[in-house]
Amino acid sequence: MTAVLDKTRVRDERPVLRTRQVHAVAACYFVASFAALGLPPYLTEILPSLGDHEARWAGLLYIVPTVFGALGAPLWGRLADRYGRKRLLLRAQLGLALSFLLAGWADSLPAFTAALVLQGILGGTFAASNGYLAAALDGQRLSWALTLMQGAARLALVAAPILVGGLSPWISPHRQYALLAVLPLAAALMLAALPEPPRTEPAGTADATAPGPEPDRPALRTLYALEFAFVLATVISYPYLITLVGRRLPGLGPAASGVLFALPHVCYLLLAKPVHRAVADRPHLGAVTGFACVAVALAGHWGAGSVASFVLLRLLLGAGMTLGLVSLSALAADACRGRDPGRMFGSLEFISKAGAVVAGAVAAVSNDAWGPAAPVVAGSAVAALTALVSTPTLLRTRWSR
Repeated sequence: MTAVLDKTRVRDERPVLRTRQVHAVAACYFVASFAALGLPPYLTEILPSLGDHEARWAGLLYIVPTVFGALGAPLWGRLADRYGRKRLLLRAQLGLALSFLLAGWADSLPAFTAALVLQGILGGTFAASNGYLAAALDGQRLSWALTLMQGAARLALVAAPILVGGLSPWISPHRQYALLAVLPLAAALMLAALPEPPRTEPAGTADATAPGPEPDRPALRTLYALEFAFVLATVISYPYLITLVGRRLPGLGPAASGVLFALPHVCYLLLAKPVHRAVADRPHLGAVTGFACVAVALAGHWGAGSVASFVLLRLLLGAGMTLGLVSLSALAADACRGRDPGRMFGSLEFISKAGAVVAGAVAAVSNDAWGPAAPVVAGSAVAALTALVSTPTLLRTRWSR
């Protein structure tokens, strides 16, 4: 009996992070994401200096870090559970710094490609950060921390291309890889001061008599399916949105087009906190509502022909993205109970990146066949189908309470 109580006590005595420490983890992910998110849009300017004068490889190289990041994420997650989440989080930051340095000083296309491959393999800061937070937090504190991490990603997605473009007259985007390597190095120094969560026994090896929550496998499968569908439905609209806006609104400048692109991410930054309060206890409802909003907003892009209509649709898309991302964070926090967090978030990162790769491929094929409006319509169809399929799960969840 004493042994059982001791194991229960070890499981419950998590080193709860203070709010400022959670903010520090999110800030470290934000600064480390600058090069990873801000420089790929400038591949068409980088590749001519490396011998690819027409930048024919830009589309493929854009997804190289994503592909190799997806392949490496489950392994790094398992290693984090075994050897320590903080240690593997530091490894991810240092891996990014090394790959950025190599990319910034690469003098040929093969060397630059190899650096991007290393960025995918050695990175994984998002999954590593989430695994670290899940080992130290639980319940709504964890779901809010995961929501905050998504906010850091949205902020980097908005701010990084602007900073890179602003520095371009003085430092080429290619060399900025090396310059921005100092950011993950700085993040690693900040993270070194944070506590190390205790290691947990791998799932399935703990004493069967010890009390604790049983892992809910259907809940995990539902989370993975919703994550894949949400990433596919939203990311598919990214690559050709500026082209679509340019065709529908030919007098609109590139800066205004960029604002329209960024508007949904700005919505997330403004709405994440109140939305979290609203859906933290009912994440299935929030997810279904989010998918529905995304479906309607993306479908509307097909016929949009004015600035006002695009603004309204982008705001609706932002509301749907916020509902979906916050609800997925709450579902992830629930699914994490009774599981090794590194392994679960590593697998979730694999699912997310797989969705992004499929989205990029479908966007390219549909754009070539039917034009730049086709990807957003495809995203709308995915979101609408997911909302319909998820409705029975929502109803079962509500009736079971």
